[in-house]
Amino acid sequence: MTTRSMEIMVGAFVALGFGALFILAMHISNLGRLSGGGETYQLVAYFQNIGGLKTRAPVTISGVRVGRVTGIVYDPSRYKARVEMAIDAKHDYFSTDAGASIYTAGLLGEQYIAFEQGAEEDTLGPGDEIEYTQSALVLEEIISKVLVKLTTGSSGDKK
Repeated sequence: MTTRSMEIMVGAFVALGFGALFILAMHISNLGRLSGGGETYQLVAYFQNIGGLKTRAPVTISGVRVGRVTGIVYDPSRYKARVEMAIDAKHDYFSTDAGASIYTAGLLGEQYIAFEQGAEEDTLGPGDEIEYTQSALVLEEIISKVLVKLTTGSSGDKK
């Protein structure tokens, strides 16, 4: 009888462990809050290069999360990536000259969009486009530029 109760306790412990791992995975992958639960409005921005930006990536201003990336598609008419964002309705104060940049959290962390507030009094509304954008810095591009500069600069040419 003690063997049977021990097996049940071990099974319950393993089930709790799997449950904890599932909750942790949902939290890390940002699937726990798909819609955010509140009212949102859409904004659109076009970027030359989005790097590793993914849907559900955070949208922030001054480090405060104000929304999420909801869609990324390539626009062949502009030759740019179109990024759609769902912004919480309570954050309806972004000026029409606000900017959006793609940053990386830490050296190898996830990428996110950061807003910089502008000076205009008019504000962006649902479906509006953020005109001023800065693309992601891609580490491979920076390294290749440095290597090219080093190899061409050390060729021994002196004028």
